[in-house]
Amino acid sequence: MKVLGFESSCDETGVALVEVPAPGQGGVPRLLAQALHSQIAMHQAYGGVVPELASRDHIRRVLPLTREVLQAANLSLDEVDLIAYTQGPGLAGALLVGAGVAVSLAAALDKPTLGIHHLEGHLLSPFLSADAPEFPFVALLVSGGHTQLMRVDEVGQYEILGETIDDAAGEAFDKSAKLLGLPYPGGPHLSRLAEQGDAAAFELPRPLLHSGKPDFSFAGLKTAVLTQVKKLGESPSEQQRADLAAATQAAIVEVLVKKSLLALKETGLKRLVVAGGVGANRRLREQLNQACAKRGVRVHYPELSLCTDNGAMIAMAAALRVQRGLAQVQPPGGGFSVRPRWPLGAA
Repeated sequence: MKVLGFESSCDETGVALVEVPAPGQGGVPRLLAQALHSQIAMHQAYGGVVPELASRDHIRRVLPLTREVLQAANLSLDEVDLIAYTQGPGLAGALLVGAGVAVSLAAALDKPTLGIHHLEGHLLSPFLSADAPEFPFVALLVSGGHTQLMRVDEVGQYEILGETIDDAAGEAFDKSAKLLGLPYPGGPHLSRLAEQGDAAAFELPRPLLHSGKPDFSFAGLKTAVLTQVKKLGESPSEQQRADLAAATQAAIVEVLVKKSLLALKETGLKRLVVAGGVGANRRLREQLNQACAKRGVRVHYPELSLCTDNGAMIAMAAALRVQRGLAQVQPPGGGFSVRPRWPLGAA
């Protein structure tokens, strides 16, 4: 079975083709081709994502990307068996573009469709890597809008162990970067600047670090960064900015690592999966790898190219659901809906 996946939840338009063995045949899903367009350059002038512009750009990009993927896979639309799309969560208008294209194509081709949870896509994206994990595992979902720790026993069997009570880790990166005068998207720029800084130069809080629970809070850290920026005045030196960036990154990473280790201890599991855009952070990977190696825990990451939003993770999640008989596919010609707010536990 060949699955065509569309991702359009925010500011990346992703299309991909994944092939999955028929139920009972064994084997693992295989990525045939993918294409991705990022809207970063378009949104930079505004310092963040403009939903209306995002939606319009998805409309411009999705069909050319689809043709690119089909050409790369040397397949025609008629050879696609299932069309998957991100149903939520995300920006309502952006989600409607991917869902509308997917369902329209399915109706024209007489193919079924399947709506996929965006976070489930991230959660299962490491199964596309060469070092794919095995169930069960603890998952750290860490991105611009979400920070959660989950126990994952199988596809569709997710238990939330802890989550942020305010800002997500990605928001803490991006908002702190903006305070430091760094361009959008701030997280990667802050991480690069932090490489030149001394994390010990500033004392920043680690909210809930010693709470004994795998929950997160990053709003207080953002406020502390704002306080330090004001103290530095209007013209801080480049070294001061780098030091504050390094201190900010160190605080976020320390919290993520400690909470992940706590979740592993509580569950007794020896496998950790890290997914989401912040999972590409080099410092986070280094410290997680070191801490988990000491405890005999295996850590799995998606490929760096799959850390951001992409169509491959949506097609992969759909393929795994189909393979396990969990897919409630919609027949061609049916209606559709999007779910901008959609808890993963309700997927």
